[in-house]
Amino acid sequence: MGILPTPIGTTAELTLESPDDPTDSAGPAREKNRRRRVAYPWLVFALTFALLLSDYMSRQVLSAVFPFLKADWALSDSQLASLTSIVALMVGLLTFPLSLLADRWGRVRSLTLMAVIWSIATLFCAVAANYEQLLIARFLVGVGEAAYGSVGIAVILSVFVPRVHSALSGAFMAGGSFGSVIGVALGGVIAVHLSWRWSFAAMAVLGLILVALFRALVTEGRLAAHKVGQDTTPTEPSPRPDSSPPIRVPISTLFTSPAVWCAYLGGGLQMFTAAVLLAWTPSFFNREYGLTPDKAGMVASIFVLLIGTGMVGCGMITDRVSHTNPSAKWTSAVAFCVVSLASLGIGFQLAPGPAQLTLIGIGAFFAAGSSGPTAAMVARLTHESVRASALGTLTVANNVLGLATGPFVVGILADRLGLLAALQLTPLVYTLAIVALIFGRRLYATSLDRLNLHGASTSDDCAPRR
Repeated sequence: MGILPTPIGTTAELTLESPDDPTDSAGPAREKNRRRRVAYPWLVFALTFALLLSDYMSRQVLSAVFPFLKADWALSDSQLASLTSIVALMVGLLTFPLSLLADRWGRVRSLTLMAVIWSIATLFCAVAANYEQLLIARFLVGVGEAAYGSVGIAVILSVFVPRVHSALSGAFMAGGSFGSVIGVALGGVIAVHLSWRWSFAAMAVLGLILVALFRALVTEGRLAAHKVGQDTTPTEPSPRPDSSPPIRVPISTLFTSPAVWCAYLGGGLQMFTAAVLLAWTPSFFNREYGLTPDKAGMVASIFVLLIGTGMVGCGMITDRVSHTNPSAKWTSAVAFCVVSLASLGIGFQLAPGPAQLTLIGIGAFFAAGSSGPTAAMVARLTHESVRASALGTLTVANNVLGLATGPFVVGILADRLGLLAALQLTPLVYTLAIVALIFGRRLYATSLDRLNLHGASTSDDCAPRR
C-alpha cells in the first residue's frame, strides 16, 4: 500500500547478484541504479501525460474563443463547428495508419514529431488572417494529434507491469478530460485579458517546451532498457536487447481475435454517453436550470472533471479486483457501464434539483470508467510489436462509435424531441456496450489461447506473478 509499482523484467533487475557484502564498494552505486530504474517509468508517464494535456488543450482552446472569432470575422455557427469537427475527422481517419507507422518507425520519434506538428499548427492558428487559414491550421492540428493517444499509452504500458495497466490506461485517457477543462478555462482567461490569438499562442509555446523535455529525457534506448520482459522469470537473466531480432507478427492479428473485437466495440460504445456529457452538459444546465452560459460552463466543468476522475478511479479499482484474475477486468467494465446506465437513466428523468445533480454526478464518474479496462484488455490480447496499432484501432472505435457519433446523434434527436428527451435516451447505448463486454469475457480464454498458440505471447501472461 502506498508503494509505487516497480516495473519488472529488465536486464538489470533480473541479473543474479550475490548477497550484500558490507565491504562491497559497489553497493551505493547499485542502490542508486535501482532507484533510477524505479523512477524512470514514472518520468516517462509524467512527460507523456503532460503532452496529452497539451494535445487536448490545443484542441479545445478553440471553444473558449468562439465568441471572439464570431465577432471579429462574422463567422456562422456552421463555420465555427467545422473548425472543431475537422480535428475529430483527422483523428478518426489517421489514427490507425499513423499508429501502424509508429510501430515500425519508432514510437518515441513518432510522439516527438506528432507534438511538434500540433504545436506549430496551433501557433499557425494564432497568426491566421481569415477563416480559411484557420481551417487549414486546425486540419494540421488534427493530423498531429491523430495517433498520439494510442502510441503514447503503448509507450507507457511497455515499461510497467501488467497489474497496473488498467489504472495507467484510465489515468492516461482521463488526461483528455483534464486537458479539455484546462484549455477552455485558461484559453478564456487569456482571451479576455489579452486576445484570442494569445490563447492559441500560449498553448503552442507550452507544447513546444514539453516536447523538448520529452525528446531530451525519453529515448528508444532507455525505453528498451526499462521494458518489462516478455519471456523471463525472476531467476533467469533476461537476454540482452540486441541478442536476437525482434519478433513481429502480422497486422492481421489485430482483427483475428474475437475478444479483441468485443473490446473495440465495448470501449467505443461506452464512450458514446461520456462524449454526450462532455458536449451537451453546458447546454443542459443553460436550458433546464436557467443558468447563464458562463455559469453553465463552470458547472459543466465539474462534471467533466468527474468523468476524468472516474477514468482514473475505475482503472485503479479494476487493477485491484483483477490482481489474481485478469479476466475480472471484463466484469469490472460491465459493472461500470451498469452503474452509469442506472444513474443517468434515472437522473435525467428527475426534476431539476439536488437529487438529479447527485445521480448525474455518479453517472458521470462511471461514464467512461470502462476505458482503462478495455485498453488493458486490448494490450493483453495483442502482441507487443503491434500494440500501438491495436490501441490505435481502439482509439478509432472510441472516436467513430463514441466521441464523434454521440454528440451528433443527440443533436439530431434534440432538434426533434428536445435536449432533455434526447439525454434521457442516451444511456440506453450502454446496453450495447454491456452485451459486447459480456461476450468478450466469454471469449477471452479462447482468444488468449489462440494468441499464445501462434507464438504471439503477451507480457501479461509471461510476466512473473507476485
